[in-house]
This record gives sequence, structure tokens and C-alpha cells, in this order.
Amino acid sequence: MRYTGPKRRLSRREGVALFTKDIKSIERKGVIPPGQKGNRMKRRLSEYGLQLREKQKTKRMFGMMEKQFSGVVKKAAQAKTATGQTLLEFLELRLDNIVYRLGFAKSRMEARQFVSHGHVQVDGKKMSIPSAKVAINSTVAISPKFVDNTQVKKNLEESREVPGWLDKKAQTGKVLRLPLREEMESIVNEQLIVEYYSR
Repeated sequence: MRYTGPKRRLSRREGVALFTKDIKSIERKGVIPPGQKGNRMKRRLSEYGLQLREKQKTKRMFGMMEKQFSGVVKKAAQAKTATGQTLLEFLELRLDNIVYRLGFAKSRMEARQFVSHGHVQVDGKKMSIPSAKVAINSTVAISPKFVDNTQVKKNLEESREVPGWLDKKAQTGKVLRLPLREEMESIVNEQLIVEYYSR
């Protein structure tokens, strides 16, 4: 079952800002774990605990369910390249993530909503599957009928840096190549996730 509670609670639980809107709050207040005891209950994690938290953090950041996330890890492990790097590539090449990275949506959650409601096109065709893997040289665009949406206009007006593996022109973007490690999520320790699933 997908989590529908307060998102800031998840950021506090993992100790980092998982969602864009939580960044300022965590910078201002610091990280206090949820619950009545707060920092008093904080204790040193075991090796397994660190692996589990890293897995939970990454899964929540990309808005995935456990079965879906473990499936991606399994697929990455079957590849001939390094499992951790391949896992991050799979996550970055998800359609909802690309919509977010291109600045069409202010968060991955909003990007997921745009895609699932049919407001995004891949190579000129409507795509409504947020987890769809976008191929290199494919174009991703906001549907012409949705370009005039108030939120989309606001997102497009805001200047957000687009990573080098993507190219953006107005409401259309293109996947140029596979992302390099330094162009992917810096707060993810992919090795801990690989270790968790290889137990």
C-alpha cells in the first residue's frame, strides 16, 4: 500500500530532505526523528540497519513500492555492468524522474501525477506509466493541451539546472546519454542497497 501520510515525516525519519519542499525546513530546524522521544531515542545503527535505512530512503525518494524497487535491484544485478551504478541508471531513466529532472514538475510526486494522468508524451506518443524506462535519444514533452496549465507554466518559468545527460528546449527534453555517477542522486549510497539485497 502506497504511503499517503505527511511527506516531511519520511524526510525526518531518514535524516535527509527526500522531497524538494522539505529542504528549507530541514536546513532551518535540523533533523529531528518523528515521534515523542525525538533525538533521545537516536542510537547507533548496525550494519544491517544502515543498509535498511539506505534502501528505505532511496525507495521513498523515487516514490516506489517495495516489490517494484526490489524488482529493479534484481534487474540491475543481472546486468553485466556494476550493480550499484546500473541500479541508479534504471532509477534516473524512469519517466517520472526525467519529467522532474527536466523541470516540468516541481517534485517526483508531481511528475508521477502528470504522467499517470496522460499529460506527458514520449517520442510524440502519450505515455501514462511513470515507471516506464526512457531510451537514449528519446524525447519527453509536456502534452500541448497541458502546456497552459498554471502549475506547468510556473515550473517552466523557474530556472532549474538540467543535468548534462539531458537536453531541454521549452517544454521538450531529450535523453542524450546514460547519466554519469556525479550527475545522479548524490545522497544515495548504492553500495549499501546492493549489500542489503545480497544478504
